Amino acid sequence: MQRKAYVPGVAALLAALLAGCSSSSDDGGPTDDSNPGDAGTVTAAAQPGRYDALPEACGAVGRSTLDSLLPGIVQIPDEARREAAYAGQATLTFDTDRKAGCRWKVDSTDAIDHLSVDFERVVSYDNAVSDDSQAETLFAGKVTAAGLPAPTASRPAGVATTASGGTTAAPSASSSSSPSPSPSSASASSSSVSGSASPSPSTSASASADLKSRLLDDLGDEAFVDDVLASSGSTAKQRTVTVVFRTSNVIVTIEYEEQATSLGVVPDSKEMQDNARKLAAQLADSLAG
Repeated sequence: MQRKAYVPGVAALLAALLAGCSSSSDDGGPTDDSNPGDAGTVTAAAQPGRYDALPEACGAVGRSTLDSLLPGIVQIPDEARREAAYAGQATLTFDTDRKAGCRWKVDSTDAIDHLSVDFERVVSYDNAVSDDSQAETLFAGKVTAAGLPAPTASRPAGVATTASGGTTAAPSASSSSSPSPSPSSASASSSSVSGSASPSPSTSASASADLKSRLLDDLGDEAFVDDVLASSGSTAKQRTVTVVFRTSNVIVTIEYEEQATSLGVVPDSKEMQDNARKLAAQLADSLAG
């Protein structure tokens, strides 16, 4: 029987290959499953938001606050009904760690009052976008929906706002064409103003401007108040004040609505805004811990 011929070159090649593998393993070189091109490359995930849970909404508003916003609640004679009014009605939600809310409605001799408080915890599912950034985007959408402008830089001194929303240079005192009043006429004018008990039109206009829908800079990371007066039916006036603020990845919405029961009575804007903003400040403090 004929034997196969032995090929010395093949044996030498196999020995060289085995020696090379052994050398790369011993000197710490890369193994077969390593990828030198990806060494040191790390994808940084966006930071999660501060909050991973929400408070219980119906328990977030104290009784004294409900007494202020819903004055008819203390007028309820039946104790069981009064306790139910204080308890409120929880908003239906399938994930209380993401959304939570509560509603109250109370009638009084003077008005029908509604109050709602809603919490939303924003979570970003994009590794490149943080929870806070996602919440900031959602909040900006709410600002736009309310018809409010985005925050802008401070306007330079001497620049006035026109009725159309543009700006124009405010006239200086030296450029005014009207002559300056004489000392006697100025004194008489001053005496007339100081003796008047009614506010001037400019004062009333300033007070009205202070109560318009606007951005707020003293609540959470960012906030705004929206004030809308609407007619319900033919005569009754209904005012809705909405305060929305964001703190980290949580957005809180307070909606306070009042409809007067007497004809011709308009719910007071300042009082409603003050009450809603006070509640918002309390909720922001409780979230801050």
